[in-house]
Amino acid sequence: MHSEACKALRRQGYQFVSPSSSAAVKPCMWNKRALRGGEMCYKAQFYGIESHRCVQMTPTLRCNQQCLFCWRSFEHEVVEEEECPPAEIIGNLRRLQKRALSGYKVSPYVTPERFAEALRPTMVAISLSGEPTCYSHLPELIDGLNAEGYTTFLVSNGTRPDVLARCRPYQVYVSLDAPDRETYLGLCRPREDYWDLVQESLAGLAGRRSAIRTTVVRGYNDFAPERYAAIYQDSGARFVEVKGYMYLGYSRNRLQRDQMPEHRDVRAFAAKIADHCDYFIKDESPVSRVVCLERNV
Repeated sequence: MHSEACKALRRQGYQFVSPSSSAAVKPCMWNKRALRGGEMCYKAQFYGIESHRCVQMTPTLRCNQQCLFCWRSFEHEVVEEEECPPAEIIGNLRRLQKRALSGYKVSPYVTPERFAEALRPTMVAISLSGEPTCYSHLPELIDGLNAEGYTTFLVSNGTRPDVLARCRPYQVYVSLDAPDRETYLGLCRPREDYWDLVQESLAGLAGRRSAIRTTVVRGYNDFAPERYAAIYQDSGARFVEVKGYMYLGYSRNRLQRDQMPEHRDVRAFAAKIADHCDYFIKDESPVSRVVCLERNV
């Protein structure tokens, strides 16, 4: 991996499996907050995940989109890398999580019991950065994690439905960030026009424990709730997360703060979507500006 990219990401807290690969671990804000006895993330609220026992990781930082709302740096793009074998990634997860959290052992806000639990993670969220389906051994990686007893969440942009079809995570997320092709091309800026492939991935969610995530950016994609509803309806996904764009990281170089919707705006938009499909508002997390819809069955 390019040395400048590696240095920049290490400064941001990335723990790499090997110097030549961009497979990495980085504890999220909620992991650290829960470790100190604070509140857990909305995944705990919606799906029962223990945030302090969750490893946030990715097998690759390569991506085939450059979404305007993405918090990662396109300046530190990964071009060439050697892929880590799945066994090497799995074998290093706990070591890298321990290294990332080592400073919390002496914190007066972290109990020994909770710190010990954090070093025995039960959940792996393949969602750190990049597009996981660009990693050629993703199905084998997920199978290996499942075999080790981890609960696995896979987050994908849906551009490679053939790979998603071969993956068996506990729950799969697919992004839908536009109600139509034109908006998708302008907001997500894919390397090629993957709109039809995204629709194929969404259609493949039927019968799986699955969620669609829509990131709402004010002035870009916060319109046509009936079109979103129609796509959700056809997908068969059990859950939908309508989430407000957060003005964070490198996205601040591309978007303005006022393009971050308030939670009330996100909830109102989610309610309009629910009016047009067989989903109802199940829960919400105002601090994360996210509303969870669940399908009526």
